[in-house]
Amino acid sequence: MSKKPLSLALQGGGALGAFTWGALDRLLEDERLEIKAISGSSAGAMCAVVLAEGFAEGGAAGARRQLRQFWEGVAAAGRSNPYRRTPLIAFLHSFQPAWIQQNYLALWADMASRVASPYDFNPLNLNPLKEVLEELVDFERVRACEEIELFIGATNVETGRGRIFRNGELSADHVMASACLPQLFQAVTIDGTPYWDGGYTGNPALFPLFGVAATRDIVIVQINPIERAGAPRSAADIAARVSEITFNASLLNELRAIDFVGRLLDQHRLPEERYRKMLIHNLSEGAALAPLGIGTDLNTELTFFHELFEKGRAAAEIWLGRHFDALGERSTVDLAAMFRAAPAAGEAEPLR
Repeated sequence: MSKKPLSLALQGGGALGAFTWGALDRLLEDERLEIKAISGSSAGAMCAVVLAEGFAEGGAAGARRQLRQFWEGVAAAGRSNPYRRTPLIAFLHSFQPAWIQQNYLALWADMASRVASPYDFNPLNLNPLKEVLEELVDFERVRACEEIELFIGATNVETGRGRIFRNGELSADHVMASACLPQLFQAVTIDGTPYWDGGYTGNPALFPLFGVAATRDIVIVQINPIERAGAPRSAADIAARVSEITFNASLLNELRAIDFVGRLLDQHRLPEERYRKMLIHNLSEGAALAPLGIGTDLNTELTFFHELFEKGRAAAEIWLGRHFDALGERSTVDLAAMFRAAPAAGEAEPLR
């Protein structure tokens, strides 16, 4: 039986990346699928490189093992000592500001970032996140993985433009650049250029996947909701919603461009030998994974990661049941509903 090829686009979102772990676990389990490429930013970049490392060593089963080892290793590192726990919590909860109310170590990190930069309170640029990544990921295997193309996004601090790093050049520094929140960590310098979190310019970047010859299908594993009903009122809720909108803006811009090119192709106004109509799919929970402004000190605990893992697997199971047959045939995200008109009955779903 021939497999259906696809590309994955993995969002960043701190601790919520454990949902992506669960979704990837289910997709890797399905022998009808073949992952050809992955684009990721921040936590999505971490999932991407861990998956590629495991795949290079042991195929889909190896990728599943490595993803589990990574997320369980992050939870263990969060328990190991207060020094390490603080920056781990800060990163994993970066999309949920109200968590600071429930953890004294995290409160210290948040207050420090408001009155001083990481160049002041961490002059030696110590980064326990990088230590965890180097302990758990063999980057020689990542660079050697030829079966899956990787596209790891970071933001050039000087130009404000996105930069994509690929398999052959990847190291822990490149992944940390993709996950570098400037309020918490010094910019990561690579070849003389400083970089910040890739989510600012692509969460995740879709354009690198346009050139993957083996497939037109892009499956976005979404953990940051695009839509929320009502206007937030508390300071924490407002900050959280601003963060969601900011980190989704680049994704929406790329989806609008894909919709525009697709319409021009349908109208035969672009040469098909130079342009391809991409097929867009959305794998998500269907609702926000976490309420605005709500956090818990359990978010670095293994039980919390396992809860998100199960939600990710369940969402992937539902997505496969509904949309597997559409792979290679049509989009299951209704871009027209997002940007121009109401969704067609019984057809593609809008991205939420």
